[in-house]
Amino acid sequence: MNLNDDDEHLIETLFRNGTITVVGVVLSFSLGFLTQWASNPIPWRLADLPTLVVITIGIVFQLRSLALLLQTSSLKKVVYDKASRLFLNGVIITGSGVFLAILIDTFQLVMER
Repeated sequence: MNLNDDDEHLIETLFRNGTITVVGVVLSFSLGFLTQWASNPIPWRLADLPTLVVITIGIVFQLRSLALLLQTSSLKKVVYDKASRLFLNGVIITGSGVFLAILIDTFQLVMER
């Protein structure tokens, strides 16, 4: 497939590069959160497993999005849009995992009292 097909819409390289930067920064925050959570001195429990799975799935979506954006074919609007959707879904899933972790911790604190 050729990037210069007349019937395909292309996005600006500068615009895509900005998107790659945003995806990289948010992905690094997601990975940083997971690293911080993993190095927490409080022992992990089985109740933490669903949160870990949700956050990991979100990070995988973000990684896949970055991988798509780093390909030259991401200059095609169709590929760029797919990568953007994957990224937004990854952010939503990762955020849901963080929210789930907060809910589980809060519930466990309330139950201990």
